Amino acid sequence: MSEINSAFQASAVKHKTRNIGFLLLNNFTMIALASAVEPLRMANQLSGRELYNWHTISEDGEQVMASDGIRITPDSSMAEAPLLDTLIVVGGVNITRSYSRKQISWLQSLARKHILIGGVCTGPYLLAEAGLLNGYDCSAHWECIASLQEAYPKVRCTNHLFVIDRDRMTSSGGTVPLDMMLNMIKRDFGYQLTAGISEMFICDRVRNESDYQRIPLRHVLGTTQPKLVEAVALMEANIEEAIELDELASYVGLSRRQLERLFQKYLQCSPSKYYLKLRLFRARQLLKQTSMSIIEIAAACGFVSTPHFSKCYREHIGIPPREERSGMRSQERTQTIAPLVTTALPGLNQKAGPAANALAMHALSEAQFEPTYGSVTLQ
Repeated sequence: MSEINSAFQASAVKHKTRNIGFLLLNNFTMIALASAVEPLRMANQLSGRELYNWHTISEDGEQVMASDGIRITPDSSMAEAPLLDTLIVVGGVNITRSYSRKQISWLQSLARKHILIGGVCTGPYLLAEAGLLNGYDCSAHWECIASLQEAYPKVRCTNHLFVIDRDRMTSSGGTVPLDMMLNMIKRDFGYQLTAGISEMFICDRVRNESDYQRIPLRHVLGTTQPKLVEAVALMEANIEEAIELDELASYVGLSRRQLERLFQKYLQCSPSKYYLKLRLFRARQLLKQTSMSIIEIAAACGFVSTPHFSKCYREHIGIPPREERSGMRSQERTQTIAPLVTTALPGLNQKAGPAANALAMHALSEAQFEPTYGSVTLQ
């Protein structure tokens, strides 16, 4: 009898409805949100069960504008959010100016509840700011990885599509949240359900944590010339301490003259100019996405002095670094938010009521008319 009871309890836990919250930051990307939510809807449809509920959340319950200008009315504010099993922060553009101290405090409170906390697109930036990724492997959109690593050295940034590390789950942007959520669903309910969802979304391959997010360099450069690809990869890996061109040529098995001809033929510029462009691009990321000083950024990008950095930046970007930085800061919030006491924020212990569950139930009800409704049998 005890074995039967144990089996029943295990089944009840396995089939317990999971409440997934999505904290929408200002300028969040719709594609990241949709890619994360749709697998949950399809899991319910294919199983014929309410496996997941999902809830959109904003700081104050007011509308949030996505990066494409579409305004989304969330299901609740942070204070009124239901009891969650998982909270995913949905980021987007201008991430360093898209979150508040109140949101950071709320995330820290949720972390003390030991729930699964994640971030998609640039959402991991907020987790890092809250100190929730210290000592964790982390993925984020490639555009902000450099600044994320510079600003938060205790975070182990990777270029993987997504990372599930203990009670943290982070993903790059675009459609990658789909792959991350499919891996989560596989962990929760098994491969068969994940395979069914993939078929419904015409997804011929579910990518895993070992996949990288950057487009292969040969596609970026528009050439498969192996020596050129190798040389550019070495440049990208050595931004702070630049490699001399003679040494770079030696690494790839060419003379300096051969290397220069290769760059001129395929990229229409010299190796030195291309290397400078890479360093300036990294500098621009750090200027826009971190609070590092211009002196620190110059050093981090391999410039021998701040005046030399400023001169190169002005010549190639069109404005001095200080104007780039002041342009960022002029848009920052002028209101200073006092630190919050977060040990007992309201709403953290509330149970999801009928209204909170209505979204998933409505979607499941609509799905009854689909041919695939209930077509996957859960073990």
